[in-house]
Amino acid sequence: MRTTDYHAAGEPFRIVTGGLPPIPGDTVAERCATAIGPGGSGTAPRRGALDDVRRLLVQEPRGHAGMYGGFVVPPDDDGAHFGVLFWHKDGYSTACGHGTMALGAWAVDSGLVPAPRDGDVQVRIDVPSGRVTATVHRSEGRTTGVTFRNVPARVTARKVPVATSFGVAEVDLAHAGACYASVAARELGLGTGRDALPALVRAGQEIRAALAAHPGTWHPGGPLLSGVYGVILHEELPDTPFGPHQRNVTVFADGQIDRSPCGSGTSARLALLAEDGRLGAHEDLLHESVVGTVFTGRFLRPAGAAAEPVGLVTEVTGTAHRTGEHVFVRDPHDALGTGFTL
Repeated sequence: MRTTDYHAAGEPFRIVTGGLPPIPGDTVAERCATAIGPGGSGTAPRRGALDDVRRLLVQEPRGHAGMYGGFVVPPDDDGAHFGVLFWHKDGYSTACGHGTMALGAWAVDSGLVPAPRDGDVQVRIDVPSGRVTATVHRSEGRTTGVTFRNVPARVTARKVPVATSFGVAEVDLAHAGACYASVAARELGLGTGRDALPALVRAGQEIRAALAAHPGTWHPGGPLLSGVYGVILHEELPDTPFGPHQRNVTVFADGQIDRSPCGSGTSARLALLAEDGRLGAHEDLLHESVVGTVFTGRFLRPAGAAAEPVGLVTEVTGTAHRTGEHVFVRDPHDALGTGFTL
């Protein structure tokens, strides 16, 4: 298996560039359903040849519990440069903002998408939740940043009471390629620093489980896009001259922590802040991660075209850097097989 690895604001993204078995399907969404397998779910996929590749690359000794990545696949049509199936230690996701940034940088850095020495170029990518765009910023022949334009983000429920072992919290739900539950960490008596991570993970898992059947988690696109994917526990920081400033810890899948400020989760936060009147059309959200990296998010306009779902068109800007290129193998005599997680 050949991969090129990037990180976007600290969160890894492993791009599989060679060695994949065929993935049946006419669209990226259909290929994602193939990867999950009949009767499986995003966080409980069925075993198969393709999922064995995911396990091989995400589990130890080749990966780790915080690994994230994607299979590059054909796009839905010639309007996009390529498609991608996002995966993590527990299975597959329908959206990944930091991964989109990494893929945009990779497409330009590798020469797959021609780019100017100075200026911007758009990389269009089909993902299970729709078509997204990574605008890659260049200066003196170097990629200096990436702006991710997401599918429209929309609020689906507000102030849902959820009982946890830390107390009752009011949770907001928003879809931004995946469904995110947002809660102020202080409502649970928690901060968002590294010392609070074990408690934040536990709270995130409890909130996700409690909202499993809530109607606000349902997406009209069907089960693939429905259900809480991530829980964003956020903390207010002093506003900047340009708008709000928040730090968050996003707990996704089955207790995985996003090292970045979470790209698609930032889109969900933008929709909520805009509805609250806390973020104007010409303001930015400075969104900080648990490791101190930042994304800058803004909304552009309501999604008004008849073909678009109701929501906000959002953009999130960050950086993505290459960390290595790899050729991974599985020795048929290796008793560990596709690996393990701790």
